[in-house]
Amino acid sequence: MLTVDYNRLQIAPGDRVLDVGAGNGRHAFEAYRRGARVVAFDLDRNELTAVAGLCGAMRAEGEVPPGAESAGVSGDATRLPFADGSFDRVIAAEVFEHILDDQRAMDEVARVLRPGGVLAVTVPAWLPERICWGLSREYHEVPGGHVRIYTRLELEAKLRRAGFAIGGHHHAHGLHSPYWWLKCLVGVGNDDHPAAQAYHRLLVWDIMKKPAATRLAEQALNPLIGKSVVVYAALTS
Repeated sequence: MLTVDYNRLQIAPGDRVLDVGAGNGRHAFEAYRRGARVVAFDLDRNELTAVAGLCGAMRAEGEVPPGAESAGVSGDATRLPFADGSFDRVIAAEVFEHILDDQRAMDEVARVLRPGGVLAVTVPAWLPERICWGLSREYHEVPGGHVRIYTRLELEAKLRRAGFAIGGHHHAHGLHSPYWWLKCLVGVGNDDHPAAQAYHRLLVWDIMKKPAATRLAEQALNPLIGKSVVVYAALTS
């Protein structure tokens, strides 16, 4: 399930792509499939081991073009272990809301991106996130959990301070916000609740089948209650 629109990110074969806070690798995999030279970066080494395994399977199955490369690097997003201007594209999906010094992390992203390079940032959208925080302390008061709720304007202001020119935005995953509100009501860790299970099956079915009815519904819901907001920005210098 991708949050970033790759048509806007415009990754080309051979591009150097950094996926900051790669997690399970969903965005890194798509860049790899498009022929990029991808680095999945995350604090959790276990996540990177799983990402490396799937990248290897993708190559073995012939799902990536010649020249595509993948690597995993573990570390702190406020101290990226890469040289200045190392990457053509950077993806930072659902990571800055976890970082206390988010401005420093954005400055680091700007440092390792080449001039004119493009960044795609996704964070939880303000309204759905505010509702989750209001419904459940368990949702965010966990080790490594969310430490802030962004407005889009705040996020864009911090990106501008890091040297970026904002290039547009959109919302994503409108069908997912009610699921998380439900989880907050019944218990974030209560995966056995019948209502939560039923909604989760609906989301999996939607992801796998992509029926027209739910695709249209999500398009209508995204501007209102999309779980994530995605901002695209180019490095000015």
